[in-house]
Amino acid sequence: MTRPSILALAVSASILLSVAARACPALIEGVPAERLEALSRGVNADGWIADPRSAPPRGLLRELRKAGMTHIRLPVPADFVMPRFAAKAEIDGRLRTVDATLKTLLALGYAVSIDLHSGERFNALHKDDPPNAMTEMKRAWTELARVMQRYPSDRVFAELLNEPDVEAAQWQGEVRELAGFIRALLPQTTLVTGPVNWQRADSLPDFTPLDDPNVVYAIHFYDPMVFTHQAHWDPNEPLHDVTGLPYPVRSDDPKVQQLREQLTALDRRTALAMVDRAIPDRGIDKWLEPAAAWQRQYSRPIIINEFGVLKAGAPRDSRLRWLAGVTAYARQQCWGWTHWELSQGFGLADPVTGKVDREALRALLGTR
Repeated sequence: MTRPSILALAVSASILLSVAARACPALIEGVPAERLEALSRGVNADGWIADPRSAPPRGLLRELRKAGMTHIRLPVPADFVMPRFAAKAEIDGRLRTVDATLKTLLALGYAVSIDLHSGERFNALHKDDPPNAMTEMKRAWTELARVMQRYPSDRVFAELLNEPDVEAAQWQGEVRELAGFIRALLPQTTLVTGPVNWQRADSLPDFTPLDDPNVVYAIHFYDPMVFTHQAHWDPNEPLHDVTGLPYPVRSDDPKVQQLREQLTALDRRTALAMVDRAIPDRGIDKWLEPAAAWQRQYSRPIIINEFGVLKAGAPRDSRLRWLAGVTAYARQQCWGWTHWELSQGFGLADPVTGKVDREALRALLGTR
């Protein structure tokens, strides 16, 4: 893509935002400004702890840091660090990997959030046996805190649990207990947490913030999902049948009309309905407004610490436009953001060559 095209991308991203630029919202005192700045621009390094052989090349990490990335979100699979699901030797090995990864990332100048990333086995326990699930979360955080205590509290943050897969009322009670437990282990560390229902922006209004002021609230954004998850990896998923859907999604777009005809001819009714529900396009600001309203009510800091578009089926220019629109909105609201993810299906870098997609990086950073 040429430089004029990048300029056009930036302009089109701004057009997608229907709200005017405004000053940063006033926040309660609690999370130091330099920590919010450290969380302002980041990427998820998924898979690193699950398989240390998949660690990203140092050169890639240096390049991203030099370009302006400040934060790495490090998912730690919950099933790997909970005694109910893993032997002590396995847990110790994972913790050594976390320790080594923190050394690497801090030396490169990143801030890091340790994300306890729920998995299939823990999610089942969490639904079926909440008291034992809480015990396992506390055991995992006891071990993770021992590693984190070796590092500066203004550079390493604790994300309580990724996408809690339980009812809102259950999590609201649990999150207070778990945050209090972690706070006793890590008195100065900034905590990160969010609501249920995949941490959607429209779930945040039903989430009451913690009394602890040193907390950042995380939402995830993948709307409209028929666009961000088209060409889904699961052939049994209706979104697997959607490819080439542009963004914004408009009924008069010839590409949208062509896709609708294809889905109709193939009798892919569910996929077709998903496309139709995305018309007319709501706009990024409308999708995220519930979180902005929540922030105006409670004056707590927000980060979009997951967002992205599967590369397999989305038109490249549309993907770049959507990424640019999300981060433009985040900057407008003075929210941090963390792209999902580094080098897999949604990735910012090529998984084979390890080379960063410079156009995607410029779209994220809003640079020309």
